[in-house]
Amino acid sequence: MVSSAAIVPTPLRDIAKVVRSKNAGPFEITLDIIFKSREDFDAVKKSGVITRELISELYNVPTQAIITFGFFDLVNAVKITLPRPRAQGGVGETDMHAAQQHVPLQEIRVPWPAR
Repeated sequence: MVSSAAIVPTPLRDIAKVVRSKNAGPFEITLDIIFKSREDFDAVKKSGVITRELISELYNVPTQAIITFGFFDLVNAVKITLPRPRAQGGVGETDMHAAQQHVPLQEIRVPWPAR
């Protein structure tokens, strides 16, 4: 049966259980997107919205410089590791713990059934 629910662009923050960034050493940042259910994870994965190219655009990092990008089915998560724009604690570095780098991910719009 086909659902009659409208599909609307929905921010990832409203779909995922966790969207976070964290320190991965002096030269790397890790981004995690973790979903409440396998159904949500599969729907976002199938949408094709979250790509290496999108991450490249959002974080101004060449696609070939992205260290890790993958959908991890076992844990309903997307894991991304990027090079830091500046070394941790270096001159001009503004987020030593990389705790605020997840914000662009939260705003990714995914086609989602209206609820």
